[in-house]
Amino acid sequence: MALRWFDYIRPFYKKYKEALLYLLFGGLTFIVSIGSFTLFERVLGMSALVANIFSWILAISFAYITNRIWVFSSVAYDIVGIEKEILSFFGGRVVTLLMKEIILYVGIELLCVDSIVVKVAGQIVVIASNYFISKVLVFKEKK
Repeated sequence: MALRWFDYIRPFYKKYKEALLYLLFGGLTFIVSIGSFTLFERVLGMSALVANIFSWILAISFAYITNRIWVFSSVAYDIVGIEKEILSFFGGRVVTLLMKEIILYVGIELLCVDSIVVKVAGQIVVIASNYFISKVLVFKEKK
């Protein structure tokens, strides 16, 4: 009886499960990215561009695991399939890393906006781009 409210949202969840899980794990990846960026830049004193690369490595590793298991339910189980999946996932993320580096450079160096504000704005652009790359190129359903 306590979970009766779930009966009302179940159709919505079933219809949008992938997008909802992507948003959930994207939000957690966002926290990993911003938290580690802040640690590297503000605490350890790295430049924003270098801190972004280190935070990218941590966040993308987390994102790959969560996207593979829970969001897109990957069907690649042999070594060749997994290698191809990893290469396309990280390759796509390199493209969005370059996008974010440009956003950081323009925002911080040219426009003199606070680095955390620029990082958050860039992250929003990148999340949308990453979903498209993952859905269309990396974890596409097998026919």
